[in-house]
Amino acid sequence: MSNAQQRIDELVKSNEVLLFMKGTASFPQCGFSGRAIQILKACGVDPKAVKTVNVLEDDEIRQGIKDYSQWPTIPQLYVKGEFIGGSDIMMEMYESGELAQTLAAKPA
Repeated sequence: MSNAQQRIDELVKSNEVLLFMKGTASFPQCGFSGRAIQILKACGVDPKAVKTVNVLEDDEIRQGIKDYSQWPTIPQLYVKGEFIGGSDIMMEMYESGELAQTLAAKPA
């Protein structure tokens, strides 16, 4: 496992809600990342409770997260160590109520 993969793995395992995105929660730098933040807010998640990683600041993480998840796009949401998906999947899950349930579920 590369250094970037180890860093990503540690982040995923140590943060309850983790969003790899372009930009920051207060200043998203792509529409999809902005939409992901808005979806989390709509689910009642305190933005301070979401750990965000700005992939634009680290090329190793930017490519590494795609390899780690085997998912080609950013943003990427992880909840309790589990890969949820990008903004389209987040929107589908939000609309069905599944995302709010996932975010509210207590760890086993």
